[in-house]
Amino acid sequence: MWRAGDDAPPLTVPRDPARGAARRELSRPLYHQDDPSLFQRALDAFWDRLDRLLGAASSAAPGGTVGLVVILLAVVALLAALWWRLGSPRRAPSSAPALFDDHPRSAAEHRAAAAAHAARGHWNTAVQERMRALVRALEERALLDPRPGRTADEAASEAARPLPDHATRLHTAARDFDDVTYGGRTADEATYRRLSTLDDDLGHARPHLASNTPHTTGTTDRNTPGGATG
Repeated sequence: MWRAGDDAPPLTVPRDPARGAARRELSRPLYHQDDPSLFQRALDAFWDRLDRLLGAASSAAPGGTVGLVVILLAVVALLAALWWRLGSPRRAPSSAPALFDDHPRSAAEHRAAAAAHAARGHWNTAVQERMRALVRALEERALLDPRPGRTADEAASEAARPLPDHATRLHTAARDFDDVTYGGRTADEATYRRLSTLDDDLGHARPHLASNTPHTTGTTDRNTPGGATG
């Protein structure tokens, strides 16, 4: 060690070479065996950032941290409700595809397929097959003209003419079919039971056929009851 009065000058190390030597020494793997991994450091930075953001939000939200939690829960509940009501987002088709495929089957065959899918809890397919059975049955009764390219909405509108008492339920059934087939919705047992009941009711419904009696606008026959011409 250099002391005052010694003739030899003190031993000094230039600052820059010393800093470089220390950096090289500390860069040796021996000193970094317990360092966190790159992923752990990134995760720590993320949680630290999130903690600062939540801290700032809780200071601004009414009620502090509790108020912030309530707001977050309300947002999550709203998003869940929208997802349940609207289903997963899908691009709506420019025109609704046809109700039937290229392999026509009878109403009884569609009903049997629907029952088989319902027994396995496949409600979407069960609803689709029961709607096809309903429309096919109306075609078999000549209440609808067989038309391969008919959509569910078209079938409901056309069937409502001879069966006006069931018009609302027919349109609801068509909407359920479109929702599960093209809208990304998930059917349930209640939807299938509602459609099955409608199918059964239509099988016993008496159609309101249009009258073929001509309407006259001229002079009526006074001897005919009700004033109608014979």
